[in-house]
Amino acid sequence: MNLLQVTIRRLFTAMFALGAVAMSTSPTFADSGQIRWLVGYPPGGSTDAIARLLAAPISKKLEQTIIVDNRPGAGSSIAATALAKSKPDGLTVMSVDNGTLVINPVAYRTLQYDPDKDFRPVGVYAEVNFLLAVGKDQPFNTVEEFLSQARTASNPIAYASPGIGTPLHLAMERMAREADVKLEHVAYRGMAPALNDALAGVVPAIVIDYSTAREMLRSGDLRPLAIFSPSRLSALPNVPTFGEKALPGFSAVAWQALVVPHDTPDEAVNRLSDALTVALQDPAVKSRYEQLGLGMPASDPVSFEKRWQDDKAVWQPLIRDLGITLGE
Repeated sequence: MNLLQVTIRRLFTAMFALGAVAMSTSPTFADSGQIRWLVGYPPGGSTDAIARLLAAPISKKLEQTIIVDNRPGAGSSIAATALAKSKPDGLTVMSVDNGTLVINPVAYRTLQYDPDKDFRPVGVYAEVNFLLAVGKDQPFNTVEEFLSQARTASNPIAYASPGIGTPLHLAMERMAREADVKLEHVAYRGMAPALNDALAGVVPAIVIDYSTAREMLRSGDLRPLAIFSPSRLSALPNVPTFGEKALPGFSAVAWQALVVPHDTPDEAVNRLSDALTVALQDPAVKSRYEQLGLGMPASDPVSFEKRWQDDKAVWQPLIRDLGITLGE
């Protein structure tokens, strides 16, 4: 081998080594490019609306375009399955709730994802407040009156919910157990028909989220009896919580949160979490949350993980005990 060949060989070796160093020190996640935000419910619903509300300030913070991708069906399981199969590069995220992470793994006969193995928490970004309400012509004026009659009535008082196994249904069933009353659950396919029948007096009571109920509460067509959250809502300052009036210490709150594929690197998770924190301080977001009666919890991955596991310990045994089974 002559001197020229040796020199060329050493040059290529040096270039390869430099390339290897560059590859090993480059970011382990994609910090540029378009982010896909999966939503497991149709456009126009509350989950979709909150995701789109947050996407704008998060996009601005990250300096990346965010595309909301609705994949409705099977209680958000279709979208969750798509997330589980996505590349863990920080470019695919998903809105999840109690149903996706806590209820579905117990209630569905078959599921194509495992939340604990397939997902990694980024942050909780909204708390959805529930309330027990009755139609304007019903005889109940307070939650104490409602529970007192439920304990003595020969037939259980009926209440409407948007469906079996929904967080609202489970919250009401847990409340009934702790209050030691029997109620008749009337399950509907969604909140709209449930609300229509409650307003018409077909069923005397309904468990409903504040954002859906607020116009009927303002008009007086629905009478709120108690809030499921641990503190009163600023929009309904005169409506007590279950915890302060009927069941000391009781609360039940649904939440929405952001997750990524399980193997997404720390750097990507932290970057998304920081952007979410900034978004929650955006004045437009805070104003809209106030209008919808949404809570704004801590949004870091650690507090999200704790809430997730704590909720599993509370709700999954109840689901099993009630024998709730969803899907085919």
